Amino acid sequence: MSKMLVGIDVSLKSHHVQFMDGDGDSLASFSVPNDQNGADTLIQRILETAKKKKLNLFQIGMEATSNLGWHLAHYLREQLKGYEPSFQSHVYVLNARKVARFKKGYDTLVKNDRIDAWVIADHLRFGRLPMEMKDTIQYEALQRLTRTRFHLMQNITRDKIYFLNQVFLKFSGLRQDNPFSNMFGSTSLAVIEELEPEQITQMSMEELIQFLQEKGKNRFENPEEIAKYLQKLARSSYRLNKAMADPVNISLSVSLSVIRHMESEVKRLDREIAKLMKGIPQTLTSIKGVGDVYAAGLIAEIGDIKRFKNHHALASYAGLRWSQYQSGEFESDDTNRLNSGNKYLRYYLIQAADKVRQHDSEYRAFYQKKYNEVPKHQHKRALVLTARKLVRLVYSLLSTNQLYTPPERRN
Repeated sequence: MSKMLVGIDVSLKSHHVQFMDGDGDSLASFSVPNDQNGADTLIQRILETAKKKKLNLFQIGMEATSNLGWHLAHYLREQLKGYEPSFQSHVYVLNARKVARFKKGYDTLVKNDRIDAWVIADHLRFGRLPMEMKDTIQYEALQRLTRTRFHLMQNITRDKIYFLNQVFLKFSGLRQDNPFSNMFGSTSLAVIEELEPEQITQMSMEELIQFLQEKGKNRFENPEEIAKYLQKLARSSYRLNKAMADPVNISLSVSLSVIRHMESEVKRLDREIAKLMKGIPQTLTSIKGVGDVYAAGLIAEIGDIKRFKNHHALASYAGLRWSQYQSGEFESDDTNRLNSGNKYLRYYLIQAADKVRQHDSEYRAFYQKKYNEVPKHQHKRALVLTARKLVRLVYSLLSTNQLYTPPERRN
């Protein structure tokens, strides 16, 4: 079957297109607008060129460039299906990093849209392509929510770090050695927002204890001990210049307001994710610790589990694989995790692994074993390795559609 390769360099306002035959010869090079009329023009030119050159197989490729090519990829796939069986078409969304590495083989090529489209077409010609684009709209709808949640969580983490840097200016001792279990707990935040270190040192012990009990809703077992330590921290803290006091307090207030708003939006997303998950058959939530949100994050990125031939392929897709250094009889045991893969899937695997190891004895023991093996970065290393172990279970449950049986209930 003679084929035509269609490389598309996607951009916001227009796409540059390269037609190429199976021998690598250029058939056409042109641009179309990034709208439905442009997509119709592209389809018309594909069909006209195919008839003229007597080609009946189309391989269409474009890079995964944000969402700029999303409409085009889906539109081409749906519209070209109507011309089967006279013509067959396959649409591929290519990894931009792999395309860039492929281009390095042509060390004399310049950088422009026409050349980039040509490189994509030539990449299609050489093969070793990902699985072609399928009807994944159900998973992509879920992705909109889980990926938005991912970005919000990243922003919350970043803004919390910024907030803590501001706390050091106002109350350095509290930032260095917080007597509360959670810096962002209600009592800790009440101290930061409502009190100055100088006020704390001047308050009577009874007043400070009453404040802590009121803000902590009487949950402290020994409020007097906490109050004494808080006054000690207040006495040893730097005193902020009066000209800085109001700006720092306003900065803290605004930052905290943004954090609280984002956290409320995360809860909103979680409710919507739970609604969508009701229509998706799955058994991942049978793992204690993996609720609707983490299961959704995994399913949205994995899609059809049949895309992966085994759990090794799934781990590689998530970026949970390590490099190899081998020469002759020597092979290093100390290698780094490869900095590639689907960051969203990796995030949800690691978050899920952190929850699972708290509830499942098998995963808790595995985490602890890996934690004890090294003197540095214990938690990070152990958690990533636990996530890699979780990949096997996720692959098995999605492949078999069976419920998970925890260690305590196995025969």
